[in-house]
Amino acid sequence: MRASGPSRRAVLGGAAAAAAITVVPSFPVVAADAESAGPSYRWRQVVIGGTGFVTGVLFHPSVRGLAYARTDIGGAYRWDDRRARWTPLNDDLGWDDWNLLGVEAMAVDPAHPDRVYLALGTYAQSWAGNGAVLRSENRGATWARTDLSVKLGGNEDGRGAGERLLVDPRDSDTLWLGTRHDGLLKSTDRGATWTTASTFPGTPTSGGQGVTLLVAAGRTLYAGWGDSDGTSANLYRTSDGTTWEAVPAQPSGTFAKVPIRAAYDCHTRELYVTYANAPGPNGQSDGSVHKLATTSGTWTDVTPVKPGGTTADGSPDTFGYGGVAVDARRPGTVVVSTNNRWAAVDTLYRSTNGGRTWTSLKDSAVLDVSETPFLTFGADEPKFGWWIQALAVDPYDSKHVVYGTGATLYGTRDLKHWAPQIRGLEETAVRQLISPPTGQAHLLSGLGDIGVMYHERLTASPSRGMASNPVFGSATGLAQAAARPSYVVRTGFGDHGNGAFSHDGGKTWAPFAAQPSVAKDAPGPIATNADGSVLLWTFVHWDGTKYPAQRSTDNGATWSEVAGYPKGATPLADPADPTRFYAYDTDTGTLFASTDGGRTFSGRASGLPSGDSQFQLAAAPGRSGDLWLSTKTNGLYRSTDGGATFTKVTSCRASHTLAFGKAAKGAGYPAIYQVGATEAITGVYRSDDGAKTWVRVNDDRHQWGWIGATIAADPRLYGRVYIATNGRGIQYGEPV
Repeated sequence: MRASGPSRRAVLGGAAAAAAITVVPSFPVVAADAESAGPSYRWRQVVIGGTGFVTGVLFHPSVRGLAYARTDIGGAYRWDDRRARWTPLNDDLGWDDWNLLGVEAMAVDPAHPDRVYLALGTYAQSWAGNGAVLRSENRGATWARTDLSVKLGGNEDGRGAGERLLVDPRDSDTLWLGTRHDGLLKSTDRGATWTTASTFPGTPTSGGQGVTLLVAAGRTLYAGWGDSDGTSANLYRTSDGTTWEAVPAQPSGTFAKVPIRAAYDCHTRELYVTYANAPGPNGQSDGSVHKLATTSGTWTDVTPVKPGGTTADGSPDTFGYGGVAVDARRPGTVVVSTNNRWAAVDTLYRSTNGGRTWTSLKDSAVLDVSETPFLTFGADEPKFGWWIQALAVDPYDSKHVVYGTGATLYGTRDLKHWAPQIRGLEETAVRQLISPPTGQAHLLSGLGDIGVMYHERLTASPSRGMASNPVFGSATGLAQAAARPSYVVRTGFGDHGNGAFSHDGGKTWAPFAAQPSVAKDAPGPIATNADGSVLLWTFVHWDGTKYPAQRSTDNGATWSEVAGYPKGATPLADPADPTRFYAYDTDTGTLFASTDGGRTFSGRASGLPSGDSQFQLAAAPGRSGDLWLSTKTNGLYRSTDGGATFTKVTSCRASHTLAFGKAAKGAGYPAIYQVGATEAITGVYRSDDGAKTWVRVNDDRHQWGWIGATIAADPRLYGRVYIATNGRGIQYGEPV
């Protein structure tokens, strides 16, 4: 899952290694399933079904049906076996804690079933905040938190490795945490305070992987080190918790450069380790599986299939190995996963004799994705998986195997029939939302990685899956003609075109007959005027390069450059007058407008806030020239004369994104919703009186980190608002 945080900066550089670890005193955190003390709003998630990278799955070894999952940008989840669904555990993390929605690692205590620990931190870059450790005595219902002075990287390379967090089997009060750039940390008070394990031999670097895994083999602890050159040691152990040594005779070579994951078979006393030549999930082209007989110190290469061959069509068969799990009920039974095997498609290999022989579970697999149809990604059949690094075998059911992909969790109960085991887990990064005024669907969405979806119901994954013809990866634009809502256009990164239109409200699509050449690598937002007769398309490359906007009056058959349009600005159509378009130049703080159907633009109001590409312009429905400008912490501005002048709205301190919904009973103006702040708290607010006053409609249990991309409000149902999150999918609330 490639997702952007509030700064949308590229992940570059690294954090400097810290010599000592400091902490902020812990404090209780109200969790997502506590009782609400906030406004009378009911919050639910729009069902899509996964859609993001599940980086870890962990069954509790001593409690039947208890499991946890972690994601790279969407927090952690607990499995509710009775309801067969996942419960989110980190929705209480708010705006200022957006960097904590990426889970670096998790751990359970085998001796205390109610205890669970999370190591949080999405990015380890200088511009990101430090990591934190959450600890719970009630399976994540409530948390205590310790803020670290080091950074973690739950959405960086190597995020599928691990687990990097471990409860010491000799003492439940002792925890270990492997970091990327600051060595190995140790806590002796159940995660409340942390110090550097100074005797650990790995040398921290500013840009490396650091400790990739921690695993207990009996009373001995093993730690994987991701910064080896392929010849030096990358696996260490300690038997006393103080003295660490390199494991003798360990595998060496590029196929064993980075230890990814490890699992211990307590019956045979063998430790299985998966390796790759890169941390993954991308970039792996070689790998192996080895096992260590811990009593004798003997290593055995048990790699199911060596990378480097060719597929049936002659393509290079390159990949690494990722997940590994042992069967707690059957000695010598182990499952491993390939990773980054795009040509032949990734698989799980299972052995019942300690790795002497293997069976590919993909070869006999029957996949049923009827519950989440988008998993076909526009093809006839879904793939078995990709980015498989999360893998677990139920300790109480040998045939219950679960593995994560870049978009879902698959599970089986018979080793043959597989289906998504994903209910309740939503990890989409959402970029566009529309709530149409008419039609079957109350919601259309533009998403990272999985394009555009038509939500005929909010309680089930869209039956049409991703919008096809063409299929997009990430969506970059979504717009509807205000006076002709059956006409919708979308843009994004596609293999067979980067723009499409619909004449039935988004149910079916057709590609533009032509597109500007720049659209292939830099498709940006798009707008259509009120009657759908004109399209305006802007173009911004991922590196920030901006290109001239293009205009079409024949449904995308031909395009021409727009004079006077500010490069890279997001176009906005007037909802009542088809001759008018608007664009806000965030570089100069100037509002540009067109009154000739988008042929030419000229500057109007100037001297407004500038310097942030995420400032957003919105238009009140049914009113010509009624514009609202959200400028983040600079506040909210309004124009009633088509952008000639703006007045600052004094009722709120900050405004990040704005939407309009059905007016309250007796009100003469649409209800306004925003992600912003009236005082100190950044949240979701509603105004029924034209922004004179606001009421917060979310609460401390429902915050979802950074929610500044966009929101939408329902024009048909008063009070309903849709929230685009950066890793928790689409949330929607309505009064109760």
